[in-house]
Formats: sequence, structure tokens, C-alpha cells
Amino acid sequence: LPYTSDHPRHIHSNTIHTALLRGVRLCSDVETFDQERLNIEIALLLNGYPPKFISHHFKQFFKTYNASPIYQDLHAETYQQLHLQLLNDSLTTDQVPQQLEPQQQGNKTNNGHIKTKPKKQTELIIHYRYEIGPLQKFSREFRKLWEKHFCYENSSLNNIRLILGTRTNKTLEHLLVNKKPRRTLLKNTENNISTTTMET
Repeated sequence: LPYTSDHPRHIHSNTIHTALLRGVRLCSDVETFDQERLNIEIALLLNGYPPKFISHHFKQFFKTYNASPIYQDLHAETYQQLHLQLLNDSLTTDQVPQQLEPQQQGNKTNNGHIKTKPKKQTELIIHYRYEIGPLQKFSREFRKLWEKHFCYENSSLNNIRLILGTRTNKTLEHLLVNKKPRRTLLKNTENNISTTTMET
């Protein structure tokens, strides 16, 4: 999102926050995250974001999560805590209400066993932009890294269902197409034309 666009400033702030949030969740160590942070900063500068604006919101991000040592000194232990915290926050869990006792009689099968609704598996959903080139293998490579770094013995993430979704880039046709205005706007235009015609 270019800084010169007509979007309100809080949208640009959210862009920085979302990029850093995604970086912390995906990077398993502080050195990798530092490289990702530099990539984010360069991308923002190329899109016209002022250095002071970037620096302010970078500091604000780490201050929000009480993790300023990461920004100042690349503190590895603090980063690991933040990484796990944000990774766990991204997990969506659907809990099934446990109301078995009032429904035991109605839910018994012929052999006397109680039927219970299966709990939905915890899911981690990550979206990325699909491009022809290196990103064609992103899904496969990411799953390899996920299994290598997170699915170790006794890991709390072993039962997580990883879902990778793609977003397609907008085509020139989509960007340049002249979309039809909203119906309310067309009605207002028609009313103005009819009023002008009556006056003349």
C-alpha cells in the first residue's frame, strides 16, 4: 500500500503492524526475523513511507508486546517468548460445549455407548500471494520447515492442522477496468439531470 495513497494514516499503521506480526509468527529465530524486518523496512521505504513513520511504528509494535529488547538488541530469549505467544494467538480453536449429562439418554447408541460430537481440530491458517517462480514451491517448503522446527517430540503444536491459502495478484484488467458506480450514485445523477432539464 503506497504511502502516497489517499487512505487514512491508521491504515498505513496497520500495514506495518500486520507485516511485523506475520514476520514474528513465521520466523523461528531472532536472526531470521531481523532479516525479515529489514526486508519489510526496505519495502516500506520503496513505497514512500517516511523513515520516522516506520521507526515510530516499529518501536510501537514491540512496546505493545513488552518486547523492546528485540528491537534494540535482538534479544533471543525475548523473541522466542514473543514468537510462541503470537503463534498461539493465531490458532483458532472451536470448543464444543460439554453438556453430556443432560443428553446421555438421547445420545446412547444400541450398545449403550454415549455418542459425543467430535471436536474440531485446531487450525493455523496462513495466506500468501501466489506468484509464478520461487513461490510455486512455497507451500511444500514451508510444510517441511514446519515439521522440522515445530513438530518435534512433545511439541504442543503436533496436533495443529496447518492450512496454507493463496491470494492472487490483481491483473491490469482488474486494476484498469471502469467499474459501474453504485446504484445510489446513479440515482442521484439521474435526479440532478431531470431537475436541470425541468429548469431549462
